[in-house]
This record gives sequence, structure tokens and C-alpha cells, in this order.
Amino acid sequence: MPRTLAAVCFAMLPLVARTQALAQDVPGIEICTVEKTMERRTSCLQSNVDFLQKTITKLNLDHQQKIDAANRQIDALKVTLVGLQKTVGDLQAAQTKQADDLKKKQDAPPPKDAVK
Repeated sequence: MPRTLAAVCFAMLPLVARTQALAQDVPGIEICTVEKTMERRTSCLQSNVDFLQKTITKLNLDHQQKIDAANRQIDALKVTLVGLQKTVGDLQAAQTKQADDLKKKQDAPPPKDAVK
């Protein structure tokens, strides 16, 4: 877990650095090596960890919402597909019935009352 957290820290550092350059009051990753006392460094590192955990939680929530929306869209498309398959089946059945009826009319003997 610590390696994963470190990897996330390093991956997000350029993004956060750009954010901090624009506005210093925006929370983000701080460079903790400039702190002189151990308490301040620890506090700085904890602040970074808290920021990263909040960022990861927010990203997870955003991605989960996108996945849920995509799943809803997939379900709606499945329902539409089932409806279209039923319509195609009905049309094929009607076409087959019409072809059978036409064939029966052609194969049937002419009526006895037919004028010659």
C-alpha cells in the first residue's frame, strides 16, 4: 500500500503543482522537505496523504457514476434490442405466412364454377 500511495503521489504531483502555482489557498501536495522540525514535516506529510485520499475518493465516485450511467444505457439498449428482435420476428412470420398463402392459392385447383 505505501508504494501505491507513493506512486499516486508522484503521478499527481505535476497536476497539483500547476494548481498551486495558480492559487496558493487551493489544497494540494506540499513539498515537505523544506520543513525544519519533525512535527511540521509529519503534519505536512499527513496533509498530503489526506489530500490524496480525498482526491482518490472523489475520482472513484466520479468513475463509479460514469460506470453506473453506462450500465443504465446498456440496459436500455438491451430492452430496445429485444423489442426490435420481436418486431423482426413478427415481420418474418407475417412474410412467411403471406408467402404460404400465396403458394396455396397458386396450387389450389380452379373452382368448378370458373368460366372457361
